[in-house]
Amino acid sequence: MRLGVLDVGSNTVHLLVVDAHQGARPLPAFSHKSELKLAAHLEDGDRLSAEGEDLLGAFVDEALQVAEDKGVENVVAFATSAVRDAANGEEVLDRIRERSQVDIKVLSGPDEAKLTFLAVRRWFGWSSGRLLVVDIGGGSLEIAAGIDEDPDASISLPLGAGRLTRDWFTSDPPPADEVRKLRRHVRAEIARHVGEVARYGVPDHAVATSKTFKQLARIAGAAPSSEGPFVRRTLRHEALTEWTDKLARITAEERADLPGVSERRASQLPAGAIVADAAMDLFGLTELEVCPWALREGVILRQLDMITA
Repeated sequence: MRLGVLDVGSNTVHLLVVDAHQGARPLPAFSHKSELKLAAHLEDGDRLSAEGEDLLGAFVDEALQVAEDKGVENVVAFATSAVRDAANGEEVLDRIRERSQVDIKVLSGPDEAKLTFLAVRRWFGWSSGRLLVVDIGGGSLEIAAGIDEDPDASISLPLGAGRLTRDWFTSDPPPADEVRKLRRHVRAEIARHVGEVARYGVPDHAVATSKTFKQLARIAGAAPSSEGPFVRRTLRHEALTEWTDKLARITAEERADLPGVSERRASQLPAGAIVADAAMDLFGLTELEVCPWALREGVILRQLDMITA
């Protein structure tokens, strides 16, 4: 079947059209996205503004037209931390549902972690043994670990790269004291939850997903995206620690000149690196392997499981 997945994220709203069938990997057919930066449209820190609602509504209308043009049979839509954190998030979605007839479901943080874990498990398979999966989004950090397709532990923390950049840094590059304060905050937040994961045992395979990790791996020497999804890409903690310091000392413009770093995400890369460095250190990980599949693929796989059950 041809499936459309509408992902309402903190930075980007993305319609991915895939050809998906039972027993086969989902094949991307078309991608349509816009960087709405919904998290930046939260008024007083917790209400999505009228402008943000208008931007989202317009994109949903546009995405549905694209889906129709591309022959999509079913649209699955979900929203993550920006809408989840908005006090009026459900009100906004209700108005969009009423007008567009598309049901955008708000995923909880733990559900994000579980669906991302499912995608990683399906990508690497059972031979990976006990998995530990770390995902840094725009608004939140998700961590999941387990031996099966459903993780034993699934954690979501408000430590997304975009959120931390907005809340903690006042200039670019950020002052050294702000970097130190953020580093302490991030490490304290993650440290509170290490035991919830560690109690299940040492992972056999540690994996990272998300644009943040892909960019960090690329600047640390991983293969470019042009070489395809099946090339093994890793991020070593030693290299990450070195780059975490460097990224906080240069400007967004200079970061955007680094290999694999997009101009749109360059401003939030220092905060993302601080989170990645803390996670690897506190969980004792010397290396993370980057997985090309993440939350969207997890949503697709779960949808297929439901249809074919």
